[in-house]
Amino acid sequence: MINPKKLLNSKWTALKPQNKEKHFIISEIEFDEEGQVLSCSIEAIMTKRSTLIQWQSLKDPLQWQQGWK
Repeated sequence: MINPKKLLNSKWTALKPQNKEKHFIISEIEFDEEGQVLSCSIEAIMTKRSTLIQWQSLKDPLQWQQGWK
């Protein structure tokens, strides 16, 4: 279970890296008044490229693994 309030600065490993981007960090999260996640940005460590993602996709064990492996 992923707690949205603990997502910021959490580390993730892409299990299917693209453009040699394997390790990521959650760099920005925007919440609404009820504490629901509105947007989530993930940043590639190597290239510093930032992308908006659906934070729920981090729950997919075929795409993401928590921590840097």
